[in-house]
Amino acid sequence: MPWTKVYSNKAEFESALSDNRELRGLAYKDALLEATSQLLEADETVFVIGEGIDDSGGVFGSTKGLHLKFGRERVMDSPLAENGITGIAIGAAVAGMRPILVHMRVDFIPLSLDQIINHAAKWRYMFGGKVSVPIVIRSMIGRGWGSAAQHSQSLQSLFTNIPGLKVVMPATPYDAKGLLRASVYDGNPVVFIEHRWLYEHMGHVPSEPYTVPLGKAIIRRTGSDATIVAVSYMVYEAMSAADILKNEGIECEVIDLRTLKPLDAPLILESVSKTGRLVIADTGWKETGIGAEIIARVVEDGFGALKSAPERVNLPEAPTPASPALEKAYYPGKFEIAAAVRRAVNKG
Repeated sequence: MPWTKVYSNKAEFESALSDNRELRGLAYKDALLEATSQLLEADETVFVIGEGIDDSGGVFGSTKGLHLKFGRERVMDSPLAENGITGIAIGAAVAGMRPILVHMRVDFIPLSLDQIINHAAKWRYMFGGKVSVPIVIRSMIGRGWGSAAQHSQSLQSLFTNIPGLKVVMPATPYDAKGLLRASVYDGNPVVFIEHRWLYEHMGHVPSEPYTVPLGKAIIRRTGSDATIVAVSYMVYEAMSAADILKNEGIECEVIDLRTLKPLDAPLILESVSKTGRLVIADTGWKETGIGAEIIARVVEDGFGALKSAPERVNLPEAPTPASPALEKAYYPGKFEIAAAVRRAVNKG
């Protein structure tokens, strides 16, 4: 299936297009835009709200022009009032609407944590299942441009600790479109996190509406010597690391997690039972991150399969620097992932 393929750059995808005319290519940002447009067109309960969604850039292109097509009653710019706007969107969801709330940076979401954690995540339980809260909270992580400590964070692990929330982090254009639609119709509050560096990545995206199920990871590359579980942008770094290691005789299996909560532990355990080695590559910090949860699940249910101690590739335990030189040292990538796999293989 062409949508399971990860293309490292536009040139690689265009080469694939020339070999297969059935492929239709879209950039990640355009896949999000198309999904949102199709949802708005087909379902009058869907609306979009957020700071700057109707500006000329349209949230890095992902909402561009939607207010012109559907009107400002359905695509609404909001004031700089994250907590209040989140509360309004949650109330609309309880009343039967399906809001897509856009926080342009995940760093802004802490301003509305009371609404998300104490209200959106709890109400279905508190009302005995009689109330649904079908809200999708889109937000972006990323780095570069000197964005520094308050505009570059990867806060996904904050949300994975909260019962009632689901957390989605698509890596490919195909999954961005399919998972957004699935999130809108899931019936539960979904925190939908996108990496800004993925927005120009190209991939196969069908023109018709479709869904990708929440809670299902996918194997992007098969291998027998080590399992790499990667999150968001780190999927591409993991694939590059696997190419490096193949030249050294090490075959890596790469799993794209896609959904952090619910976690597809069965697929991870199945892979580790085959390879015996586990490396997790995350965009966030190590302490109490998603890597820790994955390792705990594997140790609890598949400890006997491990040939060596699991490894984690994460950000260093420090706020994000602004200096380009420090950024280069701060962010791990394919070489750090490859080194972690070598350690795991050499230990076991």
